[in-house]
Amino acid sequence: MPKNALAGEPCSEPRFDESFLAKAAQQALGHPIDRVKYSLLQGDASTRQYYRLFLEYPQGPREPLTLILMQLETPNIKGETDFIRVLRFLQEIRLPVPELLYFDAERGLLFLQDCGDATLEAHLQSADHAALKTWYLKAVDLLVDMQVQATRAINADCPAYHLKFDVEKLMWEMDFMLEHFIEGILQNPLKAVHRKELRHQLTALCQVLEDQPPWFTHRDYHSRNLMVHNGDLVLLDFQDARMGPSQYDLVSLLRDSYRVLPDNLLWDLVDAFIQKKEAQEQQPIDRAEFIRIFDLMSIQRNLKAIGTFAYQKKARNTDRYLKHIAPTFDYVQQAFSRRPELEPLHTLLLDAVPEFKHSDKSAQRS
Repeated sequence: MPKNALAGEPCSEPRFDESFLAKAAQQALGHPIDRVKYSLLQGDASTRQYYRLFLEYPQGPREPLTLILMQLETPNIKGETDFIRVLRFLQEIRLPVPELLYFDAERGLLFLQDCGDATLEAHLQSADHAALKTWYLKAVDLLVDMQVQATRAINADCPAYHLKFDVEKLMWEMDFMLEHFIEGILQNPLKAVHRKELRHQLTALCQVLEDQPPWFTHRDYHSRNLMVHNGDLVLLDFQDARMGPSQYDLVSLLRDSYRVLPDNLLWDLVDAFIQKKEAQEQQPIDRAEFIRIFDLMSIQRNLKAIGTFAYQKKARNTDRYLKHIAPTFDYVQQAFSRRPELEPLHTLLLDAVPEFKHSDKSAQRS
């Protein structure tokens, strides 16, 4: 085991060997394991590492033949993580999440059900319009179920209960974007007066979002965090859940940096979300106001995503997210094109990113 692996310090090397894995898998499954092999899986923009475990049994194969091992950035010697607490909460309200089979707190290792390799993004790589609509309707249905049921059931045992998308949190994400995208990747230093006015306008937008009724939000509900497993969708990466606007996760799904949807399909899916939510809540939703907040949430959420992509390059020298910046900024432009009341913010933002002014005209036509 690498030095300091149990001392709470970050460690990118595996904190296990095959012998440990065999013993842990046997404890998790309750029957003998001869040997466990493993391979590293490519993760998303996360500090966690994932491995697929291949189990060999003394008397031939039996299910499950594979497990997923999540290695936390640092061991959590204090006990359960937010991931585990949110997972158990979602299990209690019968939402589809991987089963947790074993947790080694000292090493920061979670043994999870293997739900395969087919993310929604991968599953729909070459899908036609009909298949695309079918699966995204499934994702919208699951989102409404999660939002309504989790908001009704949430209590102080779930970490999301204590967290909210307030102005402080939303603006922290905007400042993160200013630092890593505008001043980092684009190398456009902001003059003090420009920064002050830009932050003022962003704060006003974030205040509107904070003022919305709070709903349970997954926080990263998109095509790479939904697995297609046995014909249904399974939720992943929900440990950062918190309370926020109803539109937050819908923006994550439909204004997804990794999968750009046809515009007509997107608005059909917004309507499907509204209709299902109205049915479950048994009260009408003001569609115009819902879409107004959807647009404001699109601006904030996608600027936040751009900041994350830029950070991956600046802090971790990871280039693979840079290609997603332009389509994500297009989402921002499209939202602004429908909100003339936000023109002061739009102008300030474009002045800060002259490299992206060319996309303004195409957004106006969307």
